[in-house]
Amino acid sequence: MATIAVYSLKGGVGKTTLAVSLAWCAASSARRTLLWDLDPQAASSWLLGASAPGKEEAQAVFTREAEPSDLVRPTGIDNLSILPADRSLRGLDRLFHDLDKRKRLAKLAERLGKGWDRTVLDCPPGLTDTADQALRAATLIIVPVIPSPLARRAFDDVVAHLRETHGKVAPMLPVFNMVDRRRLLHRAAIAEQPDWPIVPMASALESMTAAAPLSGPFPASSVAGPAISRLWRGIEKRLAP
Repeated sequence: MATIAVYSLKGGVGKTTLAVSLAWCAASSARRTLLWDLDPQAASSWLLGASAPGKEEAQAVFTREAEPSDLVRPTGIDNLSILPADRSLRGLDRLFHDLDKRKRLAKLAERLGKGWDRTVLDCPPGLTDTADQALRAATLIIVPVIPSPLARRAFDDVVAHLRETHGKVAPMLPVFNMVDRRRLLHRAAIAEQPDWPIVPMASALESMTAAAPLSGPFPASSVAGPAISRLWRGIEKRLAP
């Protein structure tokens, strides 16, 4: 089992779309895959048809009032299940602070992992206690970055924060996301980091929110499809023993 955290310091960088797409790639390669939605906005849960208005039980997993496996739901995609988020996760940072258990999420992920080949964590944005918990649980950290100086600076801040607070951390893979090569700023950023994977801006990815619940995150004809597939193959190589 491997745990892949998709994390960003800021919102609006395509984090959730990338997390769902990578989970779909894992599932389509016959990996038993779990997407664990840790973002109280619950966008992944909504995209995969697992949002349940009126039920707020996601936080109960961390207080041990509920077994994580009992909250896992199937999706419309073969081999892909989801542990959905809800508004109760808005108080998760305070809960982790009060619990003072820095590896609570990592231990839960390890227990869950016995039933799955790949777990993808859709992390909340920001340098929060919840994000720190998720990053401690990760085998690999995927960081979507918009090709701009400010986004690159935010990535450097994340790296510095993790090294300062965690010491040894899981390998990090920055990914240029939502790339528009017509923009000079994007081309310049890519030229500075030519080894970073690239996922182009694509209308098919933007329109995902209009197609929920998903049976697959992107059509084969989308320019983003091959890029995400290549990214996933690179991730699998990194995870190989």
